[in-house]
Amino acid sequence: MKNPVERILESGLFASRWLMAPIYVGLALALAGLVVVFAREMMHEAPHLLSMGPEDAILAILSLIDLSLAGNLLLIVIFSGYENFVSRIDKTELEDRPEWMGTVDFSALKMKLLASIIAISAVALLRQFMIMGEPGAMAKDQLVFLIVIHLTFVVSGLLMAAMDWLSSRSGGH
Repeated sequence: MKNPVERILESGLFASRWLMAPIYVGLALALAGLVVVFAREMMHEAPHLLSMGPEDAILAILSLIDLSLAGNLLLIVIFSGYENFVSRIDKTELEDRPEWMGTVDFSALKMKLLASIIAISAVALLRQFMIMGEPGAMAKDQLVFLIVIHLTFVVSGLLMAAMDWLSSRSGGH
C-alpha cells in the first residue's frame, strides 16, 4: 500500500506527459506552414514549366521532394511521439489510418527520423552537385563540408542500427 504523498507524486509525474501535447500541436502548425511553402514553391515554378530545361526541372522537383521529406519527418514525429509518450490515438476504425501508426516504438522512431534526415541531406547534396559550376553554386570546400556532414549522418545511422541490433539480441534495454 503506497502512502498518499507517493501516490500524488506518481500521478502528477504520469500526468506531466500531457505537457508534450502543445509541442505536437506546434509541430502540426509547422506542417501547415510547410504546406504553404510547398504551395508557394509550386506557384513559383509552374509558370516556367514549359521553358524549363531538364536540369532546372530536376532541381525544382528536388526542392519539392525535400519539402515532402520534411513533411513526412514531421508526421512521423507527431504521430509516433504522441502515441509513444502522451496517449494512444484511438482511430483504429479509420480505413486510411497509416499501417505503421501504433507500431513504431522509440527505437524504430529514431531510425525513421535518422533515415529521413539522411534522405533530406542526400537531396540537398544532389541539388548542389546539379548546380556545380553555375553562378550561386557552393565553393568546393563548402561542398566537401556538405559531403562530410552527409557521411556523418550515414555513419550515425549505421551505428545506431548496429546498437539497436545488438540491444535486441541481448534482450536488454
